[in-house]
Amino acid sequence: MIPLIISLVSGALGGNVAGALMKNLSLGTLGNSIAGILGGGLGGSILGMLGIATGDASAGLDVANILGSVASGGVGGGALMAIIGLIKSMMGK
Repeated sequence: MIPLIISLVSGALGGNVAGALMKNLSLGTLGNSIAGILGGGLGGSILGMLGIATGDASAGLDVANILGSVASGGVGGGALMAIIGLIKSMMGK
């Protein structure tokens, strides 16, 4: 449960960082956070199923598990925010 929470929080942060870096794709703070949370959850789950990010509760909360959750959540959150921002900007044209 804790790796999922870490992925969600880092996804929100990743979405907001991506929004700050790509101002033309930004969805606003709330939109970036929501897209980031969704992307962080999806990214953490997908990478966990692939065995890339270890979110295994039986392994405990060691540094590798925490860093894996932060990385997968942040990347997933930033990626989903960018995809949604791109779709939004294309629909606006």
